[in-house]
Amino acid sequence: MKIAILGAGMVGRTMAIDLCKKYDVTSFDVSETSLAVLSSKEPGIKTVKTDLADYSNYNKLLAEFDFVITAVPGFMGYNTLKAVIKAKKNVADISFFPEDALTLDALAKENNVTAIVDCGVAPGMSNYIIGYHNARMKIDSFECLVGGLPVQRIKPFEYKAPFSPIDVIEEYTRPARLMENGHIVTKPALSEPELVDFDQVGTLESFNTDGLRSILYTMSHIPDMKERTLRYPGHIDLIKALIRGGFFSTVPINFKGTNISPLDFSSAVLINQWKSKPDEDEFTLMSIKVSGIENDHPKSYTYFLFDRFNANMQLSSMSRTTGFTCTASLHLIMNGLFTEKGVFPPELVGHNADCFRFIIQYLKEREVDYIVTEG
Repeated sequence: MKIAILGAGMVGRTMAIDLCKKYDVTSFDVSETSLAVLSSKEPGIKTVKTDLADYSNYNKLLAEFDFVITAVPGFMGYNTLKAVIKAKKNVADISFFPEDALTLDALAKENNVTAIVDCGVAPGMSNYIIGYHNARMKIDSFECLVGGLPVQRIKPFEYKAPFSPIDVIEEYTRPARLMENGHIVTKPALSEPELVDFDQVGTLESFNTDGLRSILYTMSHIPDMKERTLRYPGHIDLIKALIRGGFFSTVPINFKGTNISPLDFSSAVLINQWKSKPDEDEFTLMSIKVSGIENDHPKSYTYFLFDRFNANMQLSSMSRTTGFTCTASLHLIMNGLFTEKGVFPPELVGHNADCFRFIIQYLKEREVDYIVTEG
């Protein structure tokens, strides 16, 4: 079995390392540095330097592969997925692009392709959970709190990002869509801050972000749904100051005769500020609560994840919790557990109990363990 992984960033590398134990894996990226890091960790993985934005080359690029994973930056994710589908390859995607992946559903059916998208931690595992319970109860409310943070708090940001800074900044600037009383409402990102206490890390602040994505439409019958991002207290005010200062503006400014985008400049600066050290201790925390009526009685389920940097594997928590959900999703396709053709966000896969249990078990075997409590 030959698998192509498009993107060799932190999460892309983690997925390649996971899959190479059983399969023939090739990682593609334009960055020689990223590919070299992967080769140093796992020499058996083939690496190819190529411009993944050359979508016209995908038929040739992917011809020899049985399955594909896309892990490119969000701004090129939609066109990457479209090119993979046109190349007639079944695919799992974690690019988290802003466009609506379901607009590619007809193209996927036309090319006899199965594509599972947004299959990371959140969106991703959160979608699998709501999809599973939606098939078994009448859900009244869904709440997801999620964040990945360094254990050591270093001012001013007290934050490190496993993703491209431009993708994180978009989370801070794109208006947040929530479901309230059966209606989609839009609120500013970073709005409605709330302090939340966790036994594992103390107090964090939560705020609205646009993380519900596809479930706003595939689960539109659920009257109340929201996702909130977690950071250390004080982070909201710092980011708001940068926004007000124009550092995330996309409107070019002239600096000494050269037009530059403040957002591009800020991203270039923050990529070093937010970059984790190879062995830096960090954690992923997610708390999901699903409430409603099951078997004519009020019922709630809480899924709690607290995962830290894995020293034995030398892999970050965020790359593992995100990447392993995606490689598990690819296994659903490879193992024939999910065979429908088209584009599917995870909630449309998670209703299948066998698929959901496979994902949970796959993650548990890799020490990503969701604790479930019932109420």
